[in-house]
Amino acid sequence: MTEIIAADIGGTNARFARARLDARGVPTLGKVRKYKVADYPSLQSCWAAFAQDEGGDLPTSASIAFATAIGREVIKLTNSSWTVRPDTLDEELGLKHLRLVNDFEAVAHAVARLPQENLPLLLGEDRPFPRDGGVTILGPGTGLGVAMIAFDDGEPHVIATEGGHLDFAPLDPLEEKILAYLRDKFLRVSTERIVSGPGLNNIYKAMATIGHERVILMEDAELWQAAIDGTDEFARAAFERFCMSYGSVAGDLALAQGPHSVVLAGGLTQRMREWLPHSGFHQRFTAKGRFESLMKSVPIRLALHDEIGLYGATAAFREKKTCS
Repeated sequence: MTEIIAADIGGTNARFARARLDARGVPTLGKVRKYKVADYPSLQSCWAAFAQDEGGDLPTSASIAFATAIGREVIKLTNSSWTVRPDTLDEELGLKHLRLVNDFEAVAHAVARLPQENLPLLLGEDRPFPRDGGVTILGPGTGLGVAMIAFDDGEPHVIATEGGHLDFAPLDPLEEKILAYLRDKFLRVSTERIVSGPGLNNIYKAMATIGHERVILMEDAELWQAAIDGTDEFARAAFERFCMSYGSVAGDLALAQGPHSVVLAGGLTQRMREWLPHSGFHQRFTAKGRFESLMKSVPIRLALHDEIGLYGATAAFREKKTCS
């Protein structure tokens, strides 16, 4: 049994847990502790708070998932002010072994190890992951996470990507206007400006401006609740547009990575589970011209796990134990 600290560092929350890997590499998580990133000036200070809350000696091995690209001399979180220097991080945190992964790379490691009951079919044909070929993993959160599992003779190989930062491609006149609205606010409009937690608010405000509608401005969490509950008609309309864009992006990514299977992950997608099959998601996912019939057959599954980032970070540690 290997014991480590697993961490999942997003733009909004940082999650930590003691974790174990058994002889077969199956992760088990201990008590999960969650901290607001905005409440701490750095990862080191947040780690210290976790250590104090845990009490006693911590394991000297860790696997940390970050919501940004890994492999640079200085890692800057995409949606927060934290910066990390990988070359010195193990020493700063008092670790002997450290593994760093992209957040959706961690999710892909989790998907590769989750039992079938944790991967229910949402749309498309019910068939297993390919023995040879790609599986696209994506999900909206503070940003849009994207990764890939490349199966080679049944063996999964996880590939980190930054697919959430592809250019947003409008597909109808309203989306053209939404894009124009957002171009006045951002230097560049990537897909995660639309398909993400904050993306719903971007759509909501854009549609209100375009239609000269008087709406109640809401924080992201409040808007999502109103949209899913249906207590605000305009929020629901923005949510429907969100689902359409989510489907478009998921379909494009599946084509790019090999249209064999798609897994949708993350807390927001789990909240959308009831609505996605009845929205414009699948129509947009399959509307790929000459590939429409193929796209209709692609299985779209939902990854179910309360702490999939921590579970995946733990699973990823088994791959490379000595990254310090």
